[in-house]
Amino acid sequence: MAKTQAYYVQFWTQVLQYFVGLYHRLQKCWAALKGFCTKKEEEYIPPAESIFHKEKIMMLGNILTDNSLALEQRAQAAYRIGLLAFTGGPTAGSFAAEYMKEVAHLLQDYEMVPKIKILLLQSVASWCYLNPVSQRRAKHLQFIPILVNLFDDKLESTMKSETNSSLLVKFWGCYVLSVMTCNNLPCMQELKHCSSLKYHLEILANENWSGWPENFAEVLYFLIGFHRH
Repeated sequence: MAKTQAYYVQFWTQVLQYFVGLYHRLQKCWAALKGFCTKKEEEYIPPAESIFHKEKIMMLGNILTDNSLALEQRAQAAYRIGLLAFTGGPTAGSFAAEYMKEVAHLLQDYEMVPKIKILLLQSVASWCYLNPVSQRRAKHLQFIPILVNLFDDKLESTMKSETNSSLLVKFWGCYVLSVMTCNNLPCMQELKHCSSLKYHLEILANENWSGWPENFAEVLYFLIGFHRH
């Protein structure tokens, strides 16, 4: 089970790193083209029709918001919206924000197995990654208290597989909050006032983060500034 989880995390991380590189290369290309096509003082605001991945995001959004569908199918749609929001750049991220309301609603109000919850967390991570506008929007949608509440879940099962799955959800919670908090002072300040968070991060930092690029409980702990107290 541990090997499967480690491979799963490593694979997802490699995919995300690939898209980070692709995103930066596209940004450089766009900056070069923009220099030829527009004056420096002009700010180009693309019309709705030119939003990258717009049709795909809308199609997946219809699946995400369809209450008649299974939760896993809706979560898969959210996961793909997150990736499209990331690869499509800031305008796609802003367009996807409308559907992230539903992700917040599902995480807050629905009981679900860890696998589905992780898909939703991954969608938020992709949406917010390297996107300050999405980070601020996520804060506005109350993702911080929703994510912090994940750490309060106490699993009574003694089965190792269920314990590992529950722990993996909390690991992803740490990762998403790290993405939201990076270079985002308002998020740092709000998290600093979460009374039980320091304790939970200290506990999680001592868990086995093998297979992850970083111990994101420690990363978040230092980003918030808990080490100063």
